[in-house]
Amino acid sequence: MRWVTVATERGPRACGVWKGRYVDVNAADSRLPSSVKEILALGAKGQADAQAAIEKGTTTHDPATARLLAPIPDPQKIICIGLNYRDHAEETGAPIPSEPVLFSKYPSALIGHGEPIVLPAVSNEVDFEAELVVVIGRRGRSIASDKAMEHVGGYAVGHDVSARDWQLQKPAKQWMAGKTFDTFAPVGPELVTADEVADPHKLGIRLRLNGQTMQDSNTEQLIFRIEQVVSYLSTIMTLEPGDLIFTGTPPGVGMARKPPVWLQPGDEVEVEIDGLGILRNPVQAPSAAI
Repeated sequence: MRWVTVATERGPRACGVWKGRYVDVNAADSRLPSSVKEILALGAKGQADAQAAIEKGTTTHDPATARLLAPIPDPQKIICIGLNYRDHAEETGAPIPSEPVLFSKYPSALIGHGEPIVLPAVSNEVDFEAELVVVIGRRGRSIASDKAMEHVGGYAVGHDVSARDWQLQKPAKQWMAGKTFDTFAPVGPELVTADEVADPHKLGIRLRLNGQTMQDSNTEQLIFRIEQVVSYLSTIMTLEPGDLIFTGTPPGVGMARKPPVWLQPGDEVEVEIDGLGILRNPVQAPSAAI
């Protein structure tokens, strides 16, 4: 199944992608929630009921005009893994990590497909990072590695936008601060349920900046596989349905180029992952203070 969240006058609405339309699942069956996160939490039977409702649903949105939010617009946690592609670690000259490198983004950084990435006025070195996002579907703590994939609800395309001057040049380095400016976590356009992805470790992943390919790799380069990441994180915290895990980026990032390439107003960034879709976001100049 493929899910999107559509912004409407009634608030965010979970919609299944069915025959070229976005079908409102709660409108099709009022017993079902209007949140993708809550649908994932229902488990296999609830999701089967949701799919059956979508196939009969009549309240639809046109993909050509619908405004998409992130597929999970309200995650409890956004957890990120740094230096998790072998070819990217080699590119940056960093040693291969012996265990996952963790940082986080806040939900205020989250935006959907088509929404603008707003460059902060206080940064001059905003970089791009294509990422596979894992979406937790089942609650768990202290999950064994061989059971971890049972807790994965699906996958989405993500973009870990990064202010390198904040991340790397501030006192003691400020990974979280550099990663969680508003609009620095685009995700979408769809959430693809785990049953539709035969092997998440064999997906081509690419990023294009104004049509030029900047990153081009494959998730087979992941240092820590998804089951390892989920198990490791669950030793620290309880994972909840809808939690998002950004799994790392391949080589080709702007800071590693000579000269470096930073995002500029008017740019357009596309992140593509095989079978999951294309996430597209324009880049915008700093906005006025609110």
